[in-house]
Amino acid sequence: MPWVRALLRGQKVYAKADEAGRLVSDGGRVEIRYKPNDGRKYGAREDNLKVVPGELLPDDACGEAEAVEKKEGEAKGATKSAGTSRAKATTSEERKAAAKAAHDAAPPPAEGQVVAYADGACTGNPGPAGLGVLVEDGDRRIEISEYLGNGTNNIAELTAILRAVEAVADTGKSLLVRTDSQYAIGVLQKGWKAKANTDLVAEVKDALKRSKTRLEYVPGHSGVRGNERADTLAREAVRSRRTTRQASPKSE
Repeated sequence: MPWVRALLRGQKVYAKADEAGRLVSDGGRVEIRYKPNDGRKYGAREDNLKVVPGELLPDDACGEAEAVEKKEGEAKGATKSAGTSRAKATTSEERKAAAKAAHDAAPPPAEGQVVAYADGACTGNPGPAGLGVLVEDGDRRIEISEYLGNGTNNIAELTAILRAVEAVADTGKSLLVRTDSQYAIGVLQKGWKAKANTDLVAEVKDALKRSKTRLEYVPGHSGVRGNERADTLAREAVRSRRTTRQASPKSE
């Protein structure tokens, strides 16, 4: 079953459709993806989706995925645990704020550790692909926006992590790479078996072993400054079909 691009409250998503490009719903909800290959699928009410005119995308435009709890801003009520009740987030904005708060409350990087945010973008799957990397090394800030040509989202995500490692290889410092790709963390750190891109996965694994690098998941599209910037750089690479690299003093 093919996919179409659609807007969900202004945000671009991939949505299941029939051969005529009409949304396909099950129980009033349409299967959607925010990223084609991050291993997560969601359900959205059909009346909340607006199909973006354009060609149909093939069935394999989005990879296999597991269902995730509701993403939309629907009231979820409250649940009780250990004798207390906890109201769940009821809107997309609240969930994003909660995810960002959890990220901000996490322990800070070790002293002297370099922090990088890496993200990939792809128009179609495969299609024009790009990556974005933001490196913060003390007072130094590096931004990489690289066009990769025709590729997949997973290739872009993996290559972004590789570029982050390469950007600080000459410093000898430990590196914390933050990524919103569950797929990349899975095949690189959790022992998931890579079904594709095996050479690239092996190359990135080797780079991680040779460097003092750790990967950390960060929620995407949740207002995390570094992740948002890496996403912007990746999308700009796809849009412009250009590669740029800028180093500058870190702004406060």
